[in-house]
Amino acid sequence: MKSSEESGVGAMSIGALAARFGLASHVLRHWESMGLLHPGRDAGGRRRYGADDLTRVAIILICKEAGLSLGTIRSLSATVDRATRHEILRPEAEALRSRIAAARASLELIEGGLNCEHEDVTQCPNYRRLIAERVGPRVPAQGRA
Repeated sequence: MKSSEESGVGAMSIGALAARFGLASHVLRHWESMGLLHPGRDAGGRRRYGADDLTRVAIILICKEAGLSLGTIRSLSATVDRATRHEILRPEAEALRSRIAAARASLELIEGGLNCEHEDVTQCPNYRRLIAERVGPRVPAQGRA
């Protein structure tokens, strides 16, 4: 494995690493407290980050952008077993599919409003269709035929 210097990345302070990724230093300390980062220390006890740490921060950020929690990221980083990885990621994928479906429905509603020719949006056929789908079939009141 290459040292930080061999890979072109010298040991960095927490402030330098945070600045490189546009993060606050406390974020890196929090990730360390969660076991996501393991920086080396210099003789004075200050954190020193190398090339592997830069890669790790990039991975954490990519995973967070994908919607994964820090706990999930920690679990993923603790396994090299494919089956375990799938076990961790399967519910995440399902949750993401649900969020995508909800976002598509929201976009359909918004685009319908943008494309509606009616002054009163409640008269729009698209709007009425969406409401009818949400309401569902009408159920007779109890005691009435």
